[in-house]
Amino acid sequence: MLPRLATVVAVLAVSVPMPAAVSVAAATPALSGVGAPPVTGNGRDLALDFRGEAVIQKGTSYADTLVGGLSGLTYDEHRGVFYAISDDRSGFAPARFYTLRLDVADGRLSTDDVTVIDVTFLRRPDGSTFPAGTIDPEDIALTRERRLLITSEGDAGTLIDPFVREFTLTGRQVDNFPVPTPFLPTADASSGIRNNLAFESAGITPNGRTLFTGTENALIQDGPLATLDAGSPSRLLQYDIKHTRLKSQYVYRTDPVVAAPQPASGFATNGLVDLLPVGNRSLLALERSFSEGVGNSIRIYRVDLAGAQDVSRYDSLIGRTVREADKTLVLDLATLGITLDNVEGLEFGPVLPDGRRSLVLISDDNFSDSQKTQVLLFALDR
Repeated sequence: MLPRLATVVAVLAVSVPMPAAVSVAAATPALSGVGAPPVTGNGRDLALDFRGEAVIQKGTSYADTLVGGLSGLTYDEHRGVFYAISDDRSGFAPARFYTLRLDVADGRLSTDDVTVIDVTFLRRPDGSTFPAGTIDPEDIALTRERRLLITSEGDAGTLIDPFVREFTLTGRQVDNFPVPTPFLPTADASSGIRNNLAFESAGITPNGRTLFTGTENALIQDGPLATLDAGSPSRLLQYDIKHTRLKSQYVYRTDPVVAAPQPASGFATNGLVDLLPVGNRSLLALERSFSEGVGNSIRIYRVDLAGAQDVSRYDSLIGRTVREADKTLVLDLATLGITLDNVEGLEFGPVLPDGRRSLVLISDDNFSDSQKTQVLLFALDR
């Protein structure tokens, strides 16, 4: 999530009838990447073939909720649908996720291929929805037991802790994963997460046993934010799902901010916004750089943890030399030749007609009139 100009705290009613499915894809022009040879970096035998774009029309609503802020998604192979988390902090409506259907039967994504078919409100253990400002949901992952693991960035400014929690498919919270004390915000801002730079990601390994999440940038006591000159040491957290136990932590260094803002005093950032395991110790990482007056730069990396050091015992990384995770560029989305929005979600999807696995990306429009919810489809060659 990028900073917003204002916070809306009006909460809509929860008990609403479910309308018919809503088609939300806006018309998009023909895309030169569709059907073209795979666009790839040196991502260790990974190549991504761009198969098209759909845009959810601004102002789309479902069940009296505004569809937006879609910052993460997960695929339910059993039902053939995606669950997309909204990062609305219970401002426009109670915290929620949407069920989306993507029609990729022809191996491409284009006009009218994205449909909202349901909305589910997140509920605390007592059955109540989350009050405004108490949650900042950012990503969502489906376990083999058909439970949802959802991350929240919290709010460092108001001392609301980030979390990793387990929910049923009906939205009820049933478990809570421990977040180490060094991650928790402090009143004097001497340690813990930075505001809006905490747990953006959630991904489950192919064996179903492990959840990975990570901070978007460094903890306060670990080092500086990403700048034009240097990246930031984010921490990756590895959880044992069955036992809701934190197993280890690793350092993932982001890239520097890609471009100088215009004007030079404007806002600029780069951070780790999603993780998608492709093996039990290998992941895809999504980095999003944004510079005011310039726009977004999106890159996908292959991450190898084989040589990375577990840094769980270190409350601070400053002054320490540690073995960081290895990363290799798979794709710089600038090569696609399209205008990129605030892409924050990354997930495998259904097998395409040609037998290749699909990869779907989604952007968080921040509920801003100047942004859009963008869905991108790729075929994965391995």
